Amino acid sequence: MTKAEDISFGYLLNDVTLLIRKHFDRRAVKFGLTRAQWRATKMLYHREGMRQTELAESLEMEPIAVGRVIDRLQAAGFVERRPDPKDRRAWRLYVTDQARSVIADMELIARGVRKDAAKGIPVPELEQALGVLNRMKENLQALDAGSAEEEGEV
Repeated sequence: MTKAEDISFGYLLNDVTLLIRKHFDRRAVKFGLTRAQWRATKMLYHREGMRQTELAESLEMEPIAVGRVIDRLQAAGFVERRPDPKDRRAWRLYVTDQARSVIADMELIARGVRKDAAKGIPVPELEQALGVLNRMKENLQALDAGSAEEEGEV
């Protein structure tokens, strides 16, 4: 009988992720946004007024890396920084009208890639696969939480 730990799926997950990114990038190149810039823009569109540190946490990126992404987005006219009225050292992030004008198109690209990736897969099977992946994610996050607790006890 095969055990769960004997089923290799990491490379397949990585391959699927890389292919999704490749096809998204090909379609989105006309907007001049990288995937990281698109993710940041989309997050800010839905949660305007975030601080850069909050955005970094939400995107699971280092604050310095997010700072560079925001710098590029600001230079391209997609994001603006406004002073935080409660903390003069901090900035709040907002999307511009230029960013709002491409959000719908970028969503259509993402939807098209998802449609192409899921072609021929019945919705119940896709939902089941997503459920399994979410449980795997939770299992791995629990390992991180356990490691943090162990480090605190030392």
